[in-house]
Amino acid sequence: MSEFSTSWNRRRFLSTTTAGATLAALAPQTLAQKPVTVGLIYVGPRDDYGWNQAHAVAAKALRAVPGVKVVEEENVPETVAVRKTLEAMVKSDGASLVFGTSFGYFDPFMIDMAKRNPKVEFRHPTSLWSADKHPMNLGGYFCFLDQAHYVNGVAAGLSTKSNKIGYVAAKPIPIVLRNINAFTTGVRKVNPNATVQLVMTGDWSMPVREAEATNSLVGSGCDVIACHVDSPKIIVEAAEKLGAKTLGHNASQANLAPKGFITGAENKWETVYKAFAASIAKGEKLPNTFFGGYDKDMVTSTPFGAGATEKARNAATAAIAEMKAGKPVFAGPIKSNTGKLVIDKPYGLYDPFLDRMDFLVEGVVGSLT
Repeated sequence: MSEFSTSWNRRRFLSTTTAGATLAALAPQTLAQKPVTVGLIYVGPRDDYGWNQAHAVAAKALRAVPGVKVVEEENVPETVAVRKTLEAMVKSDGASLVFGTSFGYFDPFMIDMAKRNPKVEFRHPTSLWSADKHPMNLGGYFCFLDQAHYVNGVAAGLSTKSNKIGYVAAKPIPIVLRNINAFTTGVRKVNPNATVQLVMTGDWSMPVREAEATNSLVGSGCDVIACHVDSPKIIVEAAEKLGAKTLGHNASQANLAPKGFITGAENKWETVYKAFAASIAKGEKLPNTFFGGYDKDMVTSTPFGAGATEKARNAATAAIAEMKAGKPVFAGPIKSNTGKLVIDKPYGLYDPFLDRMDFLVEGVVGSLT
């Protein structure tokens, strides 16, 4: 998801598992007959408390599957370094499945490598793949985190005392707006008097700007802070120091805020990685698109922290059950924060209409610019 770059620092983490927990869908005998090598590439460090760490946590779980070898490489910028890393994983390590986990890896690097290596499967965590213009050994997978952000919103709405909740976001693009709007919808469902004060930083990783935004929001009276940036670490730590409560994004940030952490929206990439490795081992064709949320065990909520009130815990738990049952997050009529009707009816959790959001819902104090 990141768009920031760092110097190319090649660090290889290679492990072959011979014992450990097995997934019910996997057949150990099959994997033993046909070992699977899986490659994962990260744009930043694996321990960033955010986007990269969420994938690294899944890679760790995958390493516990018998017959699976995992090759990881961190700090690979969205440059020609991607091509070098992909080539090494395919040619030197023998990877038959590669996950390139940053937005800029897809075009042109993963597209080119997929064309040149038709027997290797390449998958990217977005919906950028298109059947009419991309190789069939390339595809996308995605965890619909707006469902967990809705749950975050429910918990936030019942944990605030000031009724002013802050939200620090990276960019006004549909995927980010969807999370902000889902969060606000959850907040307003349980607390119609609360508002969400929005600050856009302008990019996926801007630590200084994120700290400034958090300080400003808390200073203006926000007692709960949520976010959508690559790594919420700076935001969560800053809010904790200022005595504000926090909600997580991408991975768990619970240990960064022992006093104020409420819960968080986590991607559960483990489900995807294990399922894909099992299919490769069995010689099955991988799906080109693979999406899901709570219902497919691809999204999870971080265990409640000290910042969550009892009412928040109960309501959030009920909201998770609703998401698993398929209850829509966005059920119109819903107006934008400029007063325009933007959602006129209920839309299912995976309705393509929701992928095109270009508005902020009522209750958000802020703009797209």
